[in-house]
Amino acid sequence: MPGRWRPMHAGDLPAVAAISDAVHGAAYTERPAIYVERLALYPAGCHILARDDGGAIDGYLISHPWRRDDPPKLGRLLGAIPPDADGYYLHDLALLPSARGTGAGRAALVLVLRQAGAEGFADVTLTAVSGADGFWAAQGFAYVDREGPSPYGPGTYLMRRGVGPG
Repeated sequence: MPGRWRPMHAGDLPAVAAISDAVHGAAYTERPAIYVERLALYPAGCHILARDDGGAIDGYLISHPWRRDDPPKLGRLLGAIPPDADGYYLHDLALLPSARGTGAGRAALVLVLRQAGAEGFADVTLTAVSGADGFWAAQGFAYVDREGPSPYGPGTYLMRRGVGPG
């Protein structure tokens, strides 16, 4: 792995927004206020992939408790973590090309599963975009059957896996 996952700090947010723009493009990038709010509401679920030399940030991870069958809307502030959250949501994992294929994604998933388990949740839900469903399926996530349109539009998939070994 080209670096290590560490807790996200407010000073990391400009890099997080730049990585989101680079990785997601106009289709799925979010306003900086989204990242500011996620970090403020649930810092335990926010991490960045920092290079070992203390230099650049090559990725970020944002996750938090949520309602398992009602994923947060893209680009909208949460307001609060719901007190009746019944699942854990992996909001975003974004890696620059230099960090892909290095094990950083799998290491991030370990962080998510550990945090979800520590909070007492049985599973993790995510919305796969831009063809990432193949990666997530390889990590033990299954497609969630649901009525209505895909969470973030065509070509996106709600996926879920248990917190135990997948």
